[in-house]
Amino acid sequence: MYPADLVLPMKAELTDKGFQDLTTPAEVDSALKQSGTTLLVINSVCGCAAGAARPGVLYSLTGEKKPDHLVTAFAGFDTDAVAEARKLLAPFPPSSPAVALFKDGELVHMLERHHIEGNPAGAIAANLQAAFDEYC
Repeated sequence: MYPADLVLPMKAELTDKGFQDLTTPAEVDSALKQSGTTLLVINSVCGCAAGAARPGVLYSLTGEKKPDHLVTAFAGFDTDAVAEARKLLAPFPPSSPAVALFKDGELVHMLERHHIEGNPAGAIAANLQAAFDEYC
């Protein structure tokens, strides 16, 4: 488990922009099964989370269409919450960072680490905006 002084500033990059911080399995279950569209970010300490995932996710939200709900859990810190989220991300294997879009409780779009790593934030944003255009 990562220390709080390392994780909390990285969490704040999303929570300060309106993401609900999910720290328990019950919060994850409730958030991902709600009506409408929900964007889930499995946050991480890795460089691709800092350089592409978090900036790309935030940039994706500047478009015309946006998810109804924004939520996040931190891998290696919110371990029980992330484990619950990963159950709902099946059949995709565990991945962090990861970004998932749910519609009415169903997973409709997924970005795994291999989609994020090595790509610029703008490409992540464009991918997510295309999903928002389709599902939001």
